[in-house]
Amino acid sequence: MKTTRYFQSLSKKADRVIIKTEWIQQVIDTPESEMTQMEGRIRIWGKVSEAGNRYLRVILLQDRETVHNAFFDRRFKP
Repeated sequence: MKTTRYFQSLSKKADRVIIKTEWIQQVIDTPESEMTQMEGRIRIWGKVSEAGNRYLRVILLQDRETVHNAFFDRRFKP
């Protein structure tokens, strides 16, 4: 999985270290919702059953491969 330096630095934070690479890949492979941001980055969401059915938001760069950010989104409503 390709990632940005920004993602690499954020993934060391206490609230992000619990997010597994497999979960991020699962959301990339089968997103439940998708939205393109103004600057072209792509937001995708997916439910992670192993994390108590919480929704993981993954931000991809325009190439749809490089992960820029990933976090559990408490505000997301399916």
